Amino acid sequence: MSSGQNLSAGCPPVGIQLEGIILPPVLTADVVLGLLGNIVALWIFCFKLKNWNPNNLFLFNLVIADFLALVSLPLRIDALLRGHWVFGDVVCRLNLFMMFSNRTASIALMTVVAVYRYFKVVHPHHRFNRMSKQQAGFVAVLVWVLVISPRLPMLAYNHLKGSGNRTQCFFFTSYKEASSAIIFLVGMHRTLTVVEFILPMTLLLFCSIRISCFLKGRKLGKSEKVAKAIRMCAAIVAIFLVCFLPTTVTTIGVWVIRSFRPWDCASFYTFTQLTIVSLGLNFMNSALDPIVYIFSSSMFRKALLGALSPILVCRKDRSGSSESSSGTQSTSQHELKSLTESRASKAI
Repeated sequence: MSSGQNLSAGCPPVGIQLEGIILPPVLTADVVLGLLGNIVALWIFCFKLKNWNPNNLFLFNLVIADFLALVSLPLRIDALLRGHWVFGDVVCRLNLFMMFSNRTASIALMTVVAVYRYFKVVHPHHRFNRMSKQQAGFVAVLVWVLVISPRLPMLAYNHLKGSGNRTQCFFFTSYKEASSAIIFLVGMHRTLTVVEFILPMTLLLFCSIRISCFLKGRKLGKSEKVAKAIRMCAAIVAIFLVCFLPTTVTTIGVWVIRSFRPWDCASFYTFTQLTIVSLGLNFMNSALDPIVYIFSSSMFRKALLGALSPILVCRKDRSGSSESSSGTQSTSQHELKSLTESRASKAI
């Protein structure tokens, strides 16, 4: 096929290839580890945490976002294992909407947590630190509105490709198969994918550097509060780099090929496959976020330790009672032996 024909006809549809091998085990690990950590976090927030502050409210919304993102993954794993999508158009739309909306919400809420900690440390007297729970709730609602609004058009279009046992539910499209509306929607999605990495990453680096410089300038670098603040920022930056940088790079690659080399179908396929595979790292974020809860909230840490202490005490008591029982049994046997010998000597 010539270049001119490629330009007019476009590239054929992209099916499941590399991601069918790599994604199922990665997404399964994300779901198992993520649901375990986030269910424990939900339990602590709902039943063990007595005093709420704005930071804990932001973290609670982060748990909700991670939980909903993880709940959407089993259908995706099923489709990858089968090799095709069997749940129909409506479920496909909802599945894609939940995956991408809650991933974006997770990114936004992690950034809010880091900015809140920045003001607490660097600007302790700023009015931002006097935020009430109601104001924090308004900020959380605003974040959800800003996150969900650009994703709502995903619900308006059919994202199924193929038919029968070749049906796929993808938000990544080839040129040939898509309408102009879908191509625009996918372009907007790619723009959001890049922006939602670069902007939060810039804010996180700024907060981390400013916190570190501020505390070193005041010679507070060894205080416990300082160490916790820096660890929290470092943890979020590390999670961002590991989980979201690969998707950003591959998305930019698809964008460049789509714009400047539309005849290069081989490169388009490669970057599209890598973009889909990198989604596995995106959702690893939801499994790693409990680390953020531990670093960011002293109340959460205390509630977690308070919830675990009865289990640890119970195990210690069992171990101690086992040793005591063993010692008692040994003493009883010794006493019985002495009594038997005494009776034998009397009989003689």
